[in-house]
Amino acid sequence: MDDIKLLDTVERYIRGEMKPDERLQFENLRKTNAEVDQMVVEHTLFLQQLNHFGERKKLRSSLNEVHTDLSEQGKIDSMKLKGKAKVVYLWKRYRRVTAIAASIAGITAVGISFLAWAITPKTPSRDIEYLKGKISVLDKKTKEQDNEIRSVKSKINPRNNPIVYTTGGTGFIIDAKGYLVTNAHVVEKAKNIAVQGKKGEFIASVVYTDREKDIAILKIESDEFKPFKSIPYSISKNPGRLAEPIFTLGYPRNEIVYGQGYLSSKTGYKGDTLSFQVDIAANRGNSGSPIINKTGEVIGILNGRLPNSEGFAFAIESNNIYDAITELKKDTTYKSIKLNSKSSIAGLSATQQVEKLEDYIFMVKVN
Repeated sequence: MDDIKLLDTVERYIRGEMKPDERLQFENLRKTNAEVDQMVVEHTLFLQQLNHFGERKKLRSSLNEVHTDLSEQGKIDSMKLKGKAKVVYLWKRYRRVTAIAASIAGITAVGISFLAWAITPKTPSRDIEYLKGKISVLDKKTKEQDNEIRSVKSKINPRNNPIVYTTGGTGFIIDAKGYLVTNAHVVEKAKNIAVQGKKGEFIASVVYTDREKDIAILKIESDEFKPFKSIPYSISKNPGRLAEPIFTLGYPRNEIVYGQGYLSSKTGYKGDTLSFQVDIAANRGNSGSPIINKTGEVIGILNGRLPNSEGFAFAIESNNIYDAITELKKDTTYKSIKLNSKSSIAGLSATQQVEKLEDYIFMVKVN
């Protein structure tokens, strides 16, 4: 497929103009061809930027028309300028529009050049949107969960003045004694931390953090927590493979949510080699969710996406967990921490795997 036909195909895919069988065929091509997949992502963002500029320009034009009409009707005073004063006024008034138009023209030229000559795609120069979420109170809880949470809170907070948690994400167990991993941005500037899962809600503390790699290790401190006998998944030391099917479990809502997709690029934002890109639905609250392959190996930690983008996100490579533990164990207090290197859920169906994993995934709550 030549570049022009490929571009036409990508645009029809984005606009939803494909027939079901053709769309399915193209989605399969995206899964097996990283360049095509990246082209779809980049072209989608490119069109969004152009549409956004068009909307702003249309709004500005409408406001100018209203201003002119009101001025002609004498309902507002409009200062009349002549000669150099008028030139200076117009320049000051419209120089932002001129700059934006010039920028869009530059973006358009680069985009056309990229698409026409199939240059290696580059991520737009925009910051990553971390997926830390806001905590909302559960509207509906089972009686058993409600009683359990209240019981734990009364023990850890005897003054009966419950802590109000405002933000959070997801974390997962990496050592059976109650050590979890999440993103550093989830617990940044935290005064109080709790983790909530099927076993209940427990107080936790940060024992290690690396802001550069966006990774944090937590420890459950509550006496009520009973250590796990074992962990069903393993932590991989190796990077994932391109087009490898993956899934995640996390807390974008007040209940655990399953998502599936595939690894679409071996590098992350702006070619970052410490992370990778996945095609998967990711929302606020998913920060810290494990990225797991079909054999039950954790290959990464979900941490962010580009603003206003849907369907793909970025994850930190799991070997960074090993680096974090190595640093943490320099303090002899934590020398007994051990990461699981063998999965016990390989060969199980997706449903069976999720049933085995749910107990080990926690909502991380912060204030």
